[in-house]
Amino acid sequence: MDYSNASLLLKRPVTVKAIVTAQWKEEVTQQLQKQVASLDQQMQQLEMQGKRTIEEITKQAGAANPQVQKQTESIQGQVNQKKAEMLEKKNQFLQQLQQIQLLELDQEVVQAQMESFFRLEQGDNLVKKLNVEVVLRDGVVEEIRGEV
Repeated sequence: MDYSNASLLLKRPVTVKAIVTAQWKEEVTQQLQKQVASLDQQMQQLEMQGKRTIEEITKQAGAANPQVQKQTESIQGQVNQKKAEMLEKKNQFLQQLQQIQLLELDQEVVQAQMESFFRLEQGDNLVKKLNVEVVLRDGVVEEIRGEV
């Protein structure tokens, strides 16, 4: 059997980089600010839901009931835990906002990881075929690096 024309279709990671421009900075800043605002709103809703739930339980069974106290403490603990997770996310977004302001124009930053398929044939350099990058400027492909 002759395998000289054999080839494989394989999947590889592709790094997507963005060239920092004023427009890119503005777009990413707006996205992060929206995410921060959304988290703020979610935290407020969570707080209000927690208070309402505790008030309803207390109203139905009475605050002096030890079972109710345990329930309300549990609910408050869950609310506080969820709020702490949201605050951590918010702080990450705020740190990213600060980092974006420090980036210099025309600097390349990793924006995403994707996957693509490629054909591998006898005699190909696998390492070169695996190292592929796509470089974007304001969302437009400026360069494809590596062996496609």
